[in-house]
Amino acid sequence: MVIVELNKVKKIINGETLFEVDQLFVEKRARIGLVGKNGSGKSTLINLIAEKQELEQGQIMRYGSISLLPQLKIADTSESGGEITQRYINGTLAKKADLLLADEPTTNLDQNHIQRLLTQLNRWKGAIILVSHDRYFLDQLCEQIWEIDQKKVHVYPGNYSDYREQKQLQIEQQKEAFAQYIKKRKQLERALIKKEEKAQRATKKPKQLSSSESRIIGAKPYFAKKQKKLHQSKKAIETRLEKIDAVEKVYQEAPIKMEQPGAKGLSGRIVFRADNLLGRIGNKVLWEPTTFQIKGNDKVAIIGNNGVGKTSLIKKLINRVEGVEFSPAIKIGYFDQKLNNLDLDQSILSYVSKNAIQSETIIRTCLARLHFYHDDVDKPIHTLSGGERVKVSLANLLVSDVNMLILDEPTNFLDIDAIEALESLLLAYPGTVLFVSHDQRFIERLATKLLIIENQMIRLFPGTYHDYLHPPKDKSNYEQRKLVLETRISEVLGKLSIDPTEELEQEFQTLLKEKKQLLNE
Repeated sequence: MVIVELNKVKKIINGETLFEVDQLFVEKRARIGLVGKNGSGKSTLINLIAEKQELEQGQIMRYGSISLLPQLKIADTSESGGEITQRYINGTLAKKADLLLADEPTTNLDQNHIQRLLTQLNRWKGAIILVSHDRYFLDQLCEQIWEIDQKKVHVYPGNYSDYREQKQLQIEQQKEAFAQYIKKRKQLERALIKKEEKAQRATKKPKQLSSSESRIIGAKPYFAKKQKKLHQSKKAIETRLEKIDAVEKVYQEAPIKMEQPGAKGLSGRIVFRADNLLGRIGNKVLWEPTTFQIKGNDKVAIIGNNGVGKTSLIKKLINRVEGVEFSPAIKIGYFDQKLNNLDLDQSILSYVSKNAIQSETIIRTCLARLHFYHDDVDKPIHTLSGGERVKVSLANLLVSDVNMLILDEPTNFLDIDAIEALESLLLAYPGTVLFVSHDQRFIERLATKLLIIENQMIRLFPGTYHDYLHPPKDKSNYEQRKLVLETRISEVLGKLSIDPTEELEQEFQTLLKEKKQLLNE
């Protein structure tokens, strides 16, 4: 059963085509992830489907009710970002529409709330179109990906990881097609040069002639005819060259190697120490006195639920409160989402270059990785979107005279391409990185160690996020305990799908927590 059908849809803004759709269908129970770069039109497309924007061209047919969970939520200052998002989610899901349109629903949610939302959406009986930069979330939920690229909407079966594999296959096929195109073109160009050389020689009268040529030496038409045939052959080759279908070269990122004075000398040495550091806001204890240390070139993720004190920990480090000690060799670069230090009147390149210690080539390469190409770097910062300003601020830190980055939710407001570009830049960064993020894939790719805040305690986990989620297990009674929990979870889920109650929901969440604790033992 089709819930929504789009035919010959084109969205035009200020006389320019934002995107166009030939034909798309949304089936009942569909799970669609909508991806694309910032500004490609993702939010616009779902707003058109929800009838929140006017359609200039084409037709959108709706055969059921539609609910929209918007990206920008109206905030009550007494609520946290996560509380606002959760309130909107609960209100939207309560409408039980045939199609749910969700625009960045995981914004400001911690891992527990993200898992809860996944559970809610997996139980959702209608169709879902999801806009998200959270790759883990897209993998867990989606069965089809719509990508807006080059002003067209392309459809890929499977989840986000499947989509990436298909995109990579397309890239490899294009590389091969381009290589064949260049090979064929060079062959024809060499043949053309040879014909040209023969034609040139045919215009000259030979100094020595054979007896047969001597008999027709007066017959100029002989040489003219020979030259004409050569010109015809040359023309045929030129025509074949013109008819070759051009294949675009696949864009490949320039290699980047940032130099950081003294970074090698700090590698493996203790560069930061917390000694009996207490976390407290008023009478509320965030964490008991804690002691830990970080070594040079570590990539450390601070993880924990909303409200446990991740940002408070960062602020204590930045302000170097009592109990915080940095190596004298450490120079800190700090990123927060307020972007207070941006000079809006400067151009991107001049602002990023101001305190840079990297070469202009590295600076431009870094900006290109973040999708500021060619003349883009000359744009004034005040003309940029929020996500673009975030990228400028991050680029500025990456090339500046610092050797330790402290980043508070650096992936918020970035599209997936920009997040993956930031990952590659931070992996290449030769200094130490301490960061807060709820993006599971970002943590998985980047972190070499974890600072875990839970149960009013901070502990340093000396391994990756994958190691943390999948520790070695005692097989003796582990499988039995896991089986009992999974059986009970299935039973409660079945009851919830038939007759949901608050008591069942609480029991379900308790069981999930018990299972998570079991997996982490």
